[in-house]
Amino acid sequence: MQLSRRVARFNKLINNPIQGVYSWLVPPWAVILHRGRRSGRQYRTPLLAFRHDRTLVIALLYGERSDWLRNLKAGGGGYVIRAGRTFKVGEPRVIDTSDATVLRRFSRPTRRYCRLADKQVILDIRERQPGFGPRPQAP
Repeated sequence: MQLSRRVARFNKLINNPIQGVYSWLVPPWAVILHRGRRSGRQYRTPLLAFRHDRTLVIALLYGERSDWLRNLKAGGGGYVIRAGRTFKVGEPRVIDTSDATVLRRFSRPTRRYCRLADKQVILDIRERQPGFGPRPQAP
């Protein structure tokens, strides 16, 4: 299932600013920091990201045309803030939900949520960034 672009625009304009207030502190919420492909502007996108060891799994409810995903791919990665800690993340990998063996490691409600999407994004968590807060210096 893929949600419509109309829902994505609504969330971008209305929900994301509200969720951005708390999402960087409350797991499984996280904030993805990414640079615009054309503008170079830094963006912050709140979303649900489920962690297992050094891996984050994000259900692609809006499909591969999501701006944050396209920006992470173009930039070779970015940053994620989760539970008040900032980490560098590598380039995203998109896999089909049917092939996502990593989902077996999560609870039943998490697996159900992730299976709402046809595809999942896998992000490898790299080094923790110094300092506290939502605004690390991006390259």
